[in-house]
Amino acid sequence: MLKRIAVALAATMGVGFVMSSAAQARPDLVGLHGDYAPGTIVVKTGERRLYLILESGRAMRYPVGVGKAGKQWSGTTKIDGKYLNPAWSPPSEVKRDKPEMPDVIPGGSPRNPMGVAAMTLAGGEYAIHGTNVPSSVGGFVSYGCIRMLNDDISDLYQRVSVGTTVTVTR
Repeated sequence: MLKRIAVALAATMGVGFVMSSAAQARPDLVGLHGDYAPGTIVVKTGERRLYLILESGRAMRYPVGVGKAGKQWSGTTKIDGKYLNPAWSPPSEVKRDKPEMPDVIPGGSPRNPMGVAAMTLAGGEYAIHGTNVPSSVGGFVSYGCIRMLNDDISDLYQRVSVGTTVTVTR
């Protein structure tokens, strides 16, 4: 029995180490040229990067997961809501593809794809949100949402407000 507890403890510590090292990404301060006002969020889906525009041609750059083939979109919108540990209801398209999915996944659940925070985008069923699957960040993985590491969405969440402009380009 003691051996099982030791193995379980070692496995738990190993999982904790792997998960914490995967979620250690922090934004990079980079130069970015373009016609974007400071405070704007720019998502470049081809790069799988999100930029928070700062003054003087600088930006904070974060890795993101973006829409898979046929699920990507582009355009300009605004953040219309900010939520910590949000519950999630799968949009109709997700529910159609995965009918076994529950109607609501509570906030804080390890099965909740929103992670620790979400910022909803006006005009659709999309959000910039965290994830409980850090290995998905950097890929073409979603139904159109912008997926970030939980540490990164927490950082961005504190830096922007409802009404922030979001531009998504391919």
